[in-house]
Amino acid sequence: MFRRRLDLQGKTVLLTGGASGIGAAAARILAARGAKLALVDLDEAGLAAMVAELGDGRARAFAGSVTDRAHLDTIVAEVVAWTGAIDVVWANAGIAAEPVATIASIDEAIFERVVEIDLLGVWRTIRAALPAVRAANGHILLTASIYAFAPGMANAPYAASKAAVESLGRSLRAELAGTGTTAGVLYPGWIETPIVNTSRHVDPVPMELISIGFPGPLGKLVPAAQLAEAAVRGIERRARRIIHPRIWVAYSLLRGLVNPIIDLGVDHHRRAQRLVAEIDARGGKGPRS
Repeated sequence: MFRRRLDLQGKTVLLTGGASGIGAAAARILAARGAKLALVDLDEAGLAAMVAELGDGRARAFAGSVTDRAHLDTIVAEVVAWTGAIDVVWANAGIAAEPVATIASIDEAIFERVVEIDLLGVWRTIRAALPAVRAANGHILLTASIYAFAPGMANAPYAASKAAVESLGRSLRAELAGTGTTAGVLYPGWIETPIVNTSRHVDPVPMELISIGFPGPLGKLVPAAQLAEAAVRGIERRARRIIHPRIWVAYSLLRGLVNPIIDLGVDHHRRAQRLVAEIDARGGKGPRS
């Protein structure tokens, strides 16, 4: 079926995680395209700053957690009452585990909190907004990550959640095929956001592990605005998948061949194993001072 291009002028976009990082960068671009924005985040001060920057007529803040389904239902109803429709929902809110830890050493509550927000928060956002988006023949975008298909050493709850989000998005897209409503998955690489800056610049051990797992251009940091621009263009095209930076496209397409080779390399990479063992020995407590 032909996918009709989505003109964002005058359309309503519900965007979670809209107070900072990718969400804030995307909000600016969406507003410039003429969209009205319903920004959802726990950071009330950050939301207020974004609304002040974009203009109250262009954006509204909805403070709340994507883990609270009842509150998401209320937000959806308030947004529809405000603009009359929800044309796009972008389930973007996410966190990473802090401090960095292995599966054996991570605090169970931290592991489950990441999954609660990064996977179940995406599910609850979609489920709450889906009737409104279907009524508008709109588009749904789910933020996954290149961690959906790359190794997740010392980052298991994030990687597992993002792999599940990819599968959720593909399932949703297939179920919506032929209905006029579309869905896609966003796969950011290493983007300059608070989450990435924490993992790369605070603790030298995961920094080195990242450099081993993501060598050269694979680990290059990309500005959030650049990723957001690619994502918004993807929304306008109703793209099935948006991978940025583009260097990851080949990896994604060849993952069935590449991942076994990477797994074999990890099995024999002594330095990476020593770094993981050092993180494991911390007992989920972060670097020793």
